[in-house]
This record gives sequence, C-alpha cells and structure tokens, in this order.
Amino acid sequence: MPPLRDALTRLAGLQVPGVANNFAIDRLPAVIERSQAPALLVLLPGLHERESSLFREQGEAFTSLTFSAGPRRATVLVTHLLLVAPRGSGSGLRGQLPALVDGIDACLAALAADVTLGDTLAEPTKMRVEPGVFRYGGVDWQGCAFRHRWLLELQP
Repeated sequence: MPPLRDALTRLAGLQVPGVANNFAIDRLPAVIERSQAPALLVLLPGLHERESSLFREQGEAFTSLTFSAGPRRATVLVTHLLLVAPRGSGSGLRGQLPALVDGIDACLAALAADVTLGDTLAEPTKMRVEPGVFRYGGVDWQGCAFRHRWLLELQP
C-alpha cells in the first residue's frame, strides 16, 4: 500500500475507548449526527476548514525533503478531528468539557501505544493538540484537532 494511504488507514483504525465512530478518508460522512458522536475524522488540512488560521502551516501540507542518494522522505500534515458534541447542545461547554477532556486523553493514550502507526511513519508522529469549536457538515462542534506532522519514507 502507498505510504500515505497506509498511514491514514492506520490512523483511522486506532482503537480509542469511548469513541463511537472513527471515519477514514474514504468513509467521511457529509454530516455527523449527534448519535454518531464522539467521532474521529481523518482529514487533510485545508480541504475541510475555512479558517486558515486553524492550521497556519497549510502551505506545508505536503513537503518533500531534498532527494539525494539517501532515504527519500516527505513531510505530510494530517488532522485527526475529534467531535464530541454540537455546540450549544445540552448543558453547554461546562457540561461537555469532561467528555472532551476524556476524549483527548483516550486519543493520546491510543496514539502513545503506536507512535509510528505500525511503522508506516519514518519517525514518531509530531502532534499539536487544539481543543476548540470546529465546523463540520454545517454544524459547530465542541472537539479537538490533533494536528500531526508525519515523515514518510518513499519508495523509488
């Protein structure tokens, strides 16, 4: 399997306790129903977000490093988006905050158990954790974006 597709598939396959659905890039729904949350979505930055400020490095989403006689590598930015609850539903942020924190902890623990996604990454993922409000399918969701920076080994 090609290195990017393989790494994206493994990210979507992470077993995260408490997450109802983990959507791969080829299974992304147009909308997320409340009954499907908490949900994780594997996304490529810039293709799903209007606000470029959410990921200031979008221009670097696919960066190849200089190819030489050594290893051929590329840097790829990926977002794993955790959606916990629609904004304004139930008891508001105060009521959703414990579930959000638990979801973040569960995601971090799942990734900590496999930082190279089954050796699909040339080195452990580097990740930024961004809790906040994210728009998906026309709905604002309380959630967290896990912004990954991957180094992939390319085959000639």
